[in-house]
Amino acid sequence: MESLAQTIIHDKIYELRGLKVMLDSDLATLYEVETRRIMEQVNRNIEKFPNDFMFQLTKDEFENLKSQNATSSWGGTRKLPHVFTEQGVYMLATVLKSKVATEVTINIMRTFTKLREFALTYKDIVIELKNLKEDLKLNKNQTIENTKHIKTAFTGNFLLKQNRIY
Repeated sequence: MESLAQTIIHDKIYELRGLKVMLDSDLATLYEVETRRIMEQVNRNIEKFPNDFMFQLTKDEFENLKSQNATSSWGGTRKLPHVFTEQGVYMLATVLKSKVATEVTINIMRTFTKLREFALTYKDIVIELKNLKEDLKLNKNQTIENTKHIKTAFTGNFLLKQNRIY
């Protein structure tokens, strides 16, 4: 069963560019620091944050994200936000170095793990459903074919009875 913290974190994980990511502002809230502080630490340790760990959203991505979340404005942000992948979140914890950051990161890692497990389970379910669908299609085709044979047999038998001379 998910903890409340993991449920809250789960709601703050988005999919962008095919990656699961978290917004810098959401991480700042969870870590109980200002977004500015997070970005200061990132900039001081930029070598720890390659593009597959952290990237800045484009204007279109940001607008799309806001519209998906029915949010008219996102806290009056003046700059396009940065997002962090799972690896970026872990690396962020190494540069923030606080007890809260460590505890929150542990919960974030657990949440990402649960998401991966769910995705794998979901993938297996989708494969099984596709297999069942194919089986049903084959059974339906066989049923249609059998019905045609039965109709032909009955129709042929009826015609034979009609043409009999008594």
